[in-house]
Amino acid sequence: MNIVTEPHISGKPITEKPPKRPVRMVRWFIIVGLLLALLVGGIVGFNWFRSKMIAQFFATMKPPPITVTVAEAKSEVIPNLLKAVGDLAAVHQVNVTSDVNGRITEIMFTAGATVKAGAPLIQLFDGPEQADLASFKAQSTVAQLTLERAKQLASRQFGPQATVDTAQAAYDQAQAGIARTQAIISQKLVRAPFDGDLGVRKVEVGQYLTAGTQIVSLTDLSMLFANFTTTEKDSGLLKVGQTVRIVVDAYPGKTFEGKITTIEPQISSDTRNIRVQATIANPDRILKPGMFATTTVVLPDKPAVVTVPETAIDYTLYGDSVYLITEKKADDGKVSLTAVRTFVRTGDRIDGRAVIATGLKPGDRVVAVGQLKLQSGAAVAISTDPAPPVPATAPRN
Repeated sequence: MNIVTEPHISGKPITEKPPKRPVRMVRWFIIVGLLLALLVGGIVGFNWFRSKMIAQFFATMKPPPITVTVAEAKSEVIPNLLKAVGDLAAVHQVNVTSDVNGRITEIMFTAGATVKAGAPLIQLFDGPEQADLASFKAQSTVAQLTLERAKQLASRQFGPQATVDTAQAAYDQAQAGIARTQAIISQKLVRAPFDGDLGVRKVEVGQYLTAGTQIVSLTDLSMLFANFTTTEKDSGLLKVGQTVRIVVDAYPGKTFEGKITTIEPQISSDTRNIRVQATIANPDRILKPGMFATTTVVLPDKPAVVTVPETAIDYTLYGDSVYLITEKKADDGKVSLTAVRTFVRTGDRIDGRAVIATGLKPGDRVVAVGQLKLQSGAAVAISTDPAPPVPATAPRN
């Protein structure tokens, strides 16, 4: 049976072969495929070659060294200082007043003048007292004559001893009256109690002066007290005789030196501070009582520590660091310098130098200027320029 002859089966006879594609079309597909393969391969090869050459270029290319200023870590003994704030007070200062009442008859000083101890300042009216003094002197003269006569009579047994005693009492009474009157007269002549500088005059001639009224201020500026307080924990470091240096706002950059003369034996229960007093010589008389003073107590030196300029420290939230200069020797014998970031632990900072507790040793070289241009491991060249000067700070205390 032939399935082609069956009425319910359609299709072509299985013996019939499909027509063949033209040879030209096949060759065209082959050529196009080869061209595409060559194009893609060329692109891939070019990109690979380019990437390789770029990598080789950057691998062989080295940036020029960055010029930086270098400083050397030093081992030095830094001053052991204790800073505090206080004020100045005069060793001798008083408001001159009168001990008695009276009318001013004469003013014998000039405001602002320098006077010696005992110099007369004002004279109060003392007319009645001068009259009393003359009266007592007259009484004393009479009493003295009477006493001498009574003694002569008593020595010859012509007069009783009671007469001598009475005459002696009268003479002593007259002498006491003289002394009392002279004391009152001296009180009415007000004198300077010590050497010093006078202030502003506060009285006038003819003014009735009551006892205790201020006449003028008198201040001895040759020596001053520097009063300051320190904490309880620092009290054990203080001793009488230690050097104290003070700085005042009126004379920036100038330091005045003195010695601790008094340490309060009690610590305040309110503040837990101890009061200290130092004596400061003031030969130029430029320091004034009441000035605010920054005081520095010089304590015994501590062992030597490693220090570097403050400009070499990079302060960040992650820690303090420096760029340490390291040397690398190439195969050809050439030495290259690199800056490596090194973390350190810092201490006190004094006069533009920072104490390095850990992380460096004496002789290490660190970058002092130029850190902003650096990354760890970067090549550097040392600048011939000198290191920057220490920032303007207070004098070494």
